[in-house]
Formats: sequence, C-alpha cells, structure tokens
Amino acid sequence: MIIKVKVKPNSKIQEVIKVGDKEYKVCLKSQAKEGKANVELVKLLKKYLNKPVRIKIGLSSRNKLVEVLE
Repeated sequence: MIIKVKVKPNSKIQEVIKVGDKEYKVCLKSQAKEGKANVELVKLLKKYLNKPVRIKIGLSSRNKLVEVLE
C-alpha cells in the first residue's frame, strides 16, 4: 500500500495526523539535514502503523510517497 505523507521537519512536537484515507501529515523534531528527518519519519510511521515502511519517492522533498510493507 502506498500512502502520501507531508512532512514538517524541525517542529516542536512529534506527531502523525491522518488527513485523508491514505494521506498523513507528520511533524518531526529532526532537521531536514543529512537524512535525519527521513530516519525519524520511518521510525515514527513504523510505530504508528505497526508495519514496516520505506520511502519510495521524495527523499529530498517534504511531500513523499511511502510504501507500507506487509
């Protein structure tokens, strides 16, 4: 399953907000430097969805397509 994720790095809080059926907004504490935000995003989504995930498209963008693995 592929989901759309809009990332807000360098936020004061860390949270996942479900916007639509397969759309999420994720606030991260990490800065978008050296892939730190991507690592935090994968860990947070894995915990939230209880499934492993990986970023398919958008490693250097705020808008990402993330694959939820079964």
